[in-house]
Amino acid sequence: MPLLTWLAESTDERPDAIRVDDRSLSWVELRRAATAVADDLRGARRVAVSATASLETVVGVVGGLLAGAAVVPVPPDAGPVERDHILRDSGAEVLLAPPGTPPVDGAVAPPVMPVDPARRADTRHPEPDAANPALILYTSGTTGAPKGAVLSRRAIAACLDGLADAWAWTPDDLLAHGLPLFHVHGLVLGVLGPLRLGSRLRHVGRPRPDRYAAAGGTLYFGVPTIWSRIAAEPAAARELRGARLLVSGSAALPEPVFAALAEMTGHRPVERYGMTETLITVSARADGPRRPGTVGVPLPGVRTRVVDEAGAPLPADGAAMGELQVRGDTLFDGYLNRPDADAATRTADDWFRTGDVATVGPDGWHRIVGRAATDLIKSGGYRIGAGEVEDALLTHPGVREAAVVGTPHPDLGQQIIAYVVGDGLGEAELIDFVARQLSVHKRPRQVRLVDALPRNAMGKVQKSRLTEG
Repeated sequence: MPLLTWLAESTDERPDAIRVDDRSLSWVELRRAATAVADDLRGARRVAVSATASLETVVGVVGGLLAGAAVVPVPPDAGPVERDHILRDSGAEVLLAPPGTPPVDGAVAPPVMPVDPARRADTRHPEPDAANPALILYTSGTTGAPKGAVLSRRAIAACLDGLADAWAWTPDDLLAHGLPLFHVHGLVLGVLGPLRLGSRLRHVGRPRPDRYAAAGGTLYFGVPTIWSRIAAEPAAARELRGARLLVSGSAALPEPVFAALAEMTGHRPVERYGMTETLITVSARADGPRRPGTVGVPLPGVRTRVVDEAGAPLPADGAAMGELQVRGDTLFDGYLNRPDADAATRTADDWFRTGDVATVGPDGWHRIVGRAATDLIKSGGYRIGAGEVEDALLTHPGVREAAVVGTPHPDLGQQIIAYVVGDGLGEAELIDFVARQLSVHKRPRQVRLVDALPRNAMGKVQKSRLTEG
């Protein structure tokens, strides 16, 4: 079965199957436009895509998949350091981008190929093997540069089919969201989901409450930041009463926001859990209860367990907290060029270590308690590695030391705060410096200038002491 089953087989020429902002294509037009891109990519193994929230991104990603290449989304707000790392590390042979995009500077920069959604072709490209890589998604770890998680076509299909089962997701749905198109949530679920399962898609552009309210969807995706903003605008929230399902993910949905949405929209949101490396593994179901603060039960084909620090299984009693580990068909194939990182994520009996602390109840319901480490920050739906931000700060000539933490924020979930030791520095200058080096969403919201960073006897920064008092 093709990965993009519905797109491959549909003869529907209605003009609004896929709409991004104010531009749309029918299923047939999208297939033919993507085929024109695939024709240009013959023989390419890895293809980068400038992943703007645009019709060009959808056509480019689909074209790469039709050609059998591994697609590497590049965040459109990536600074030169991050962008160059992704392009170099992935070995992308070409960068697909909207017409008019200038060439990329750098010694290893691939050529830029413009994507024109108006082009058409009818070539039949053979369906690649299900074990082949489909996407290489770069994810921030707790230290160093982002790592490329290799996701197979089989894993993506297993994830989407599991969600179709859990959410009763069918061609009768109209999915609406305004998520970025370079992460699992917005790209895998929010674009490839409709192309496999047949629901129409309305990407609303910037995810403002008024745009969600006007989308007319039956199925809505959002991160807690989006849902909290919608809950703060009752008129917009009430417009979602006609929906079938509201789905929240990428971070924990605050219980007050859950309650406000339930009251104003008439829908108790579905929460789910996953990672770039595992795709979605646990979710509440459309035909079951939705409980605030919990993320549901494993999807079909997924197994989970919670273990203590010694790796011994803990009881599913709703109280025992330990590291959540997972197995199943949705898992990635490993980190590109990083066997050391792969080894660190796998147990001796081949379970994936999520690094998240969870409890599991007797009924199988999962609650994510928090991060086992302190250095993965979830802000506005993004997962941001503190180490990457620290590395960027340390390239500033006036910065001697830097430590980055996440602290609670009522809108973003967490905000990034940097503690910096240096000379002649200003807060605004450093925030802007990081925004230029990395993605804008990875900039610190606050920079606190300090005389020294607290360290233990081994010289390790004690981040917990930075946020005391």
